Amino acid sequence: MRSMTWVLLSLLLVLQYPLWFGKGGWMQVSDNGRLLRDQQQVNAKLVARNAAMDAEVSDLKQGLDAIGERARNELGMIGNDEVFFQVLKPGQAVAIPAAQRGNNKLQVSQGGTGDGSQR
Repeated sequence: MRSMTWVLLSLLLVLQYPLWFGKGGWMQVSDNGRLLRDQQQVNAKLVARNAAMDAEVSDLKQGLDAIGERARNELGMIGNDEVFFQVLKPGQAVAIPAAQRGNNKLQVSQGGTGDGSQR
């Protein structure tokens, strides 16, 4: 009877080994689930980035406002009917963007606290 118990126990262990440690076993399923969650988080970030880029591209295709805004922000350009004001902190050097050199519409204001009030 005692040998029959050992035979059944060893048979049970032999049958359980592939379930836990074999190809497609519980350990591998657990690891694949973790990898799937990580990849879904990465994909969610990429979807959000792609949506933002798609909105920017469609805005650039449809209107001139976005093109003008990018020209102002990234290249320092101003329109013919616009006036550029640059508020500097006390002691800060005047930096004139290359697109505005020689333009008589440049106005620089010294001082100020940045919140609209004067000292």
